[in-house]
Amino acid sequence: MKPTGWFQVAWSDEIGVGEVHRMRYFGQDLVAWRTARGELTVMHAYCEHLGAHLGFGGHVVGEVIQCPFHGWQWSTEGRNVCIPYESRPNRGRRIPTYPVVERNASVYIWHDVDGREPFFDVPDVFASFADGSSIEDYYPQQRLFEQGHEMHPQYVLENGVDFAHFKYVHGTPINPIFTRHDFDQPVSFVDFTITFEGDDQQVVDDVHSGVEAINAGLGIAVTKSWGMIDNRTISCITPVDDVTSDVRFMVYIGKPKREVRDPERARIKAEGFGLDVIRQFRQDIHIWSHQRYSDPPALVSSEVTGFTAIRQWAKQFYPDGIGGSAADVYAALAKGGSDK
Repeated sequence: MKPTGWFQVAWSDEIGVGEVHRMRYFGQDLVAWRTARGELTVMHAYCEHLGAHLGFGGHVVGEVIQCPFHGWQWSTEGRNVCIPYESRPNRGRRIPTYPVVERNASVYIWHDVDGREPFFDVPDVFASFADGSSIEDYYPQQRLFEQGHEMHPQYVLENGVDFAHFKYVHGTPINPIFTRHDFDQPVSFVDFTITFEGDDQQVVDDVHSGVEAINAGLGIAVTKSWGMIDNRTISCITPVDDVTSDVRFMVYIGKPKREVRDPERARIKAEGFGLDVIRQFRQDIHIWSHQRYSDPPALVSSEVTGFTAIRQWAKQFYPDGIGGSAADVYAALAKGGSDK
């Protein structure tokens, strides 16, 4: 489970100036550290000298990180710049580092097993929708962080084209009417407006409610929702190893468009809306973390277009070009055929 793309590994405020932050993703022990000037680096955790873990006693000295074992110092590029008891550094060894972007109050790294440079960008939960909104128009971010779920990042993206689950997972009578499926580039787009199913199965249109989603590879999805609750969300699923992933989810609730009589009451109400959005996302996590990747799925006619498009799009993010957990199945089939 090592797809290509941008993946969240922390929130920016978890890594202060001079701090070293331990983490494990894509089967690797990593450290993130911030220099005195504020530059953030994410690299493999082990010193190239004798293998000491830089997250256990390693510390930032100005613009470098120093190993706790023998004082070797490493730059933000992973190069050895000082061996305190030698006149020259070891120029032949380098700690692998990752491209890093800080956006959405989050830390993202670019992961690619083939070592390619990033070929798409991290979306901004405000600027990428080009509607003039900014963080000042919303209440502070509310967060969810859950570790070690047995789930795949692709499940979350597929949820974006799954119109039928709202009623059964979330208990809401919502019927999305998709107005856009655009899977031509590594960053894809899914938009829909909302209709509501009444008690007698009548359908009530609400052209003033809808969702726009931007999917940056398999690791990041940002959404803009308007109508019932004006909100922005960011969902990020990052593989820890071949089985488990960490889940991060953030929601911003929009501030009232007009002046309110009691700002504190409005803030508390918005916080409740945010908690409800997080609650609904937790309901999805419960399904995903016990889901089996079904390939081919038993789709009905109304589901074919969306699921076919997003699964075909997802293949580009896997080294084998097959996609999903089904990659292991295809690999086994291919090997079996070659042995005959």
